[in-house]
Formats: sequence, C-alpha cells, structure tokens
Amino acid sequence: MNKTTRRKPQDLDLVALTGDRDTTHFETGQPIRLLKGQVGTVVMEYDDQAVEVEFANNDGTTFAMETLPCDAVMLLHYELLQTA
Repeated sequence: MNKTTRRKPQDLDLVALTGDRDTTHFETGQPIRLLKGQVGTVVMEYDDQAVEVEFANNDGTTFAMETLPCDAVMLLHYELLQTA
C-alpha cells in the first residue's frame, strides 16, 4: 500500500480550510464566513499544533487572520509528492 508523505504546514506555505469557519473581518470587525477550500498563507507556527493563517484577496489586502489547529487546514502542493 502506498502512503503519501505528509508534513505539517510551515511558515509561508499555502493552505486551504478543510471546513467552513465563522470569523470577523480583519479591518472592519464585521462577521464573515470563510468557506471550505478558502486559501491562505501560514504566517506563524505554534508548537506543532496550530498555525496562524492570513487570508487575503487577489490584490493582497488581508480580510482575515486566524489561529487554526493544523488539522483544520490542508497543505497545498505544486510538486509531485513522493510515496512510500
């Protein structure tokens, strides 16, 4: 059986949410909902259990910053992963 090599997200990795999440807008404080699949960038790692993720639009304007458990995000890959 093949097993995909997995690692936890690290600084500057692109990740996607694995489920919907209610939060507040970074600038306005208004309630917003981030949907499953929303892409963000890891900006900080916390003790192998959580990551700080910045969610921004196409022009780079941040609309949410969330501290998330590592299992709430999926690491995005652009290269072929090695299998064992």
